Amino acid sequence: MTQPGLKIEEILKDVVTVIIGILFCGFALKGFLVPNSFFDGGVTGISLLIHELYHINIAFVIIAANIPFIIMGMFQVNRTFALKTFACVIALGICLLYVPYPVITSDKLLVSIFGGVFMGLGVGLSIRGGCALDGIEILALYTLKRSSFTISEIILGINIIIFLIAAVELGLPTALYSILTYYTASRTISFVIDGLEEYTAVNIISGQSEIIKEKLVMELGRGITIYKGERGFLKESFDVHQPVDIIFTVITRLEVRRLKNLVHSIDPKAFIFTNSIKEAAGGVLKKRVREH
Repeated sequence: MTQPGLKIEEILKDVVTVIIGILFCGFALKGFLVPNSFFDGGVTGISLLIHELYHINIAFVIIAANIPFIIMGMFQVNRTFALKTFACVIALGICLLYVPYPVITSDKLLVSIFGGVFMGLGVGLSIRGGCALDGIEILALYTLKRSSFTISEIILGINIIIFLIAAVELGLPTALYSILTYYTASRTISFVIDGLEEYTAVNIISGQSEIIKEKLVMELGRGITIYKGERGFLKESFDVHQPVDIIFTVITRLEVRRLKNLVHSIDPKAFIFTNSIKEAAGGVLKKRVREH
């Protein structure tokens, strides 16, 4: 009986996340970018450019500009994603039409930075909710299958074209400030999607692995996985090597320093290497997070 309840809870969480994202996007557009003729990258940037050149209401332009990419998303991702994205875009259009956002500032630097921050928050939250307010990634995914370029290269190429047109039609300073807006937005999106739940995978190779294992589990409360390996193989004694347990665990970014200090207090020569994990699900780590 608990499973349906959990599903409804997740759906409601996604809906609330997307609504907040839409409100942030509307605030970025009407409070910062549109009144100051600034741009962003992607489909939003195309919409803002069309609005500025032909003076068509930004709400209608954003909906119309995203429709081709939503149709593309139906084939590239799935029908559910496309329908959710369509609903998001329509909601954003309604938000732009009827929510009376105030114009916050006309200072170009503030507009470029904070317009990008709020736009990034909006797009990032909508992605976390399972849809997209900008179809540029769908276009990049479509092009990726038909070219040798990476998704990042494709998105960069499209945005270069947008900013070149902006520079020609509206002046180089506006285009440069808009590039700053795009950069700020893209960094904010990365933080919203990855940064909130970014974990660190840690691998430890040490001759004192038994003590380290005990400390990690009993003192830090971490779950660990053990790989069997061999250590040694030095240039001056290549034939001398011995078996070793390679310890693998996942911790939060804030715990990295504490773990390194703990390990090096046991074995100053221990070899530790880390890499970022964008998201982790299940296991001891998630259980501990829920407890707090």
